Amino acid sequence: MRDPLSALTDAFTSFLFGKVESTRLPVRTSTGQAQAVYLPTAAPGLGDSGVIIGREVYSGKGYIYDPFQLYGQQLPAPHWLVLGESGNGKSALEKTYVLRQLRFRDRQVVVLDAQGEDGVGEWNLIAQELGITPIRLDPTAALDHGIRLNPLDPSITTTGQLALLRTIIEVAMGHGLDERSGFALKVAHAYVNETIVDRQPVLTDIVDQLRHPEPESAEAMNVPIDDVRAWGLDVALVLDRLVDGDLRGMFDGPTTVGIDLDAPLIVFDLSHIDRNSIAMPILMAIVGVWLEHTWIRPDRKKRIFLVEEAWHIINSPFVAQLFQRLLKFGRRLGLSFVAVVHHLSDVVDGAAAKEAAAILKMASTRTIYAQKADEARATGRVLGLPRWAVEIIPTLTPGIAVWDVNGNVQVVKHLVTETERPLVFTDRAMTESSSDHTDDALRAAELEAEERAAAFVEQHLSDLDGSSESTVA
Repeated sequence: MRDPLSALTDAFTSFLFGKVESTRLPVRTSTGQAQAVYLPTAAPGLGDSGVIIGREVYSGKGYIYDPFQLYGQQLPAPHWLVLGESGNGKSALEKTYVLRQLRFRDRQVVVLDAQGEDGVGEWNLIAQELGITPIRLDPTAALDHGIRLNPLDPSITTTGQLALLRTIIEVAMGHGLDERSGFALKVAHAYVNETIVDRQPVLTDIVDQLRHPEPESAEAMNVPIDDVRAWGLDVALVLDRLVDGDLRGMFDGPTTVGIDLDAPLIVFDLSHIDRNSIAMPILMAIVGVWLEHTWIRPDRKKRIFLVEEAWHIINSPFVAQLFQRLLKFGRRLGLSFVAVVHHLSDVVDGAAAKEAAAILKMASTRTIYAQKADEARATGRVLGLPRWAVEIIPTLTPGIAVWDVNGNVQVVKHLVTETERPLVFTDRAMTESSSDHTDDALRAAELEAEERAAAFVEQHLSDLDGSSESTVA
């Protein structure tokens, strides 16, 4: 109960100045009605410097992403993992991303194209549009003036050549080389490099030397010559597959003249290689080391290395280790590695789970398209996604994905301009804006909205044409 003096003071004040404070009863309402009192909010974007991807679904804002611009500020590493089942827009995202990045003159892209349509890789149209000839690796055409990459190319350092030979053999054998086999390979490689000076050494030279080692090799280690020959026999048999087996022609001769590693876009067409055979990881190992020693240079260019069907790399421990080394160039030489995977379980439950975990850890950007509920929950646990993001992944429609950029999680609608559409949509079903049962009026409204948004993207891209290079922090 209030004391008499306070009551008397309030009464006197009210008499002089009127009622100064009203007493209001509490209001009971639902959360649905009360939400109107809150101002609209939207998650912060990633800035306005880089290439536009589309729009953020909840706010409608333009979504701009560039790992080189964000590196050091919002990203600890420029590498990117793209996940999702087929038919949801991964391919369209990759292609438009590359096309838009190439509008900056200080960008260069290498694509390992493992998907094929009508006898060519699915990046063939884009390569033609840019005047680029894909590097088509085809065992059936290799003997008939096809493309050839030499693991012993002089442009690769001696150390790199030996590391590449070991990786090829370990991938094919499924286990590491023991000390004796490794010694036999090292001796053969050293002898070939020392004695062949009038041409490029080739794999046939290594195989011949393993089969017929020089006496000096045995004397150096004080072992019988027959022992050195026996140590190198398994190695010779593995390399013989590249010389006279199902992969012959692609790697057993000098590198094809005319491969332009200074082109803005370099496409390795792997569509003629059986993706489920041992040939694919062997090929990946050769291409990876070859690029490491001939393409990545400290020339201030920002390079993007995009790998389709990436689980074929990560599932091989020896090739995964090689690509881990490539990822480390991201900080030192400006390389962004983009891995495209259908299911995370393809890699985290594979033979190279340890290496896969290390690669996933380096990918600070993760884009997840629609997945089944169980797969989405597993992906969320591995990547540490928030619960709300995991719950909506199974409900995503084609073209919409959850983007996690170092903890900044947003839902993004990818937009494709009319200029890009014929180059990126290789599957007619992917061009449908809605199902056949959608009301015609609703479809027309959606298409009109998409055209306005795509026009905004087109305008943004045209603004990039005048820039000679990006402003990388």
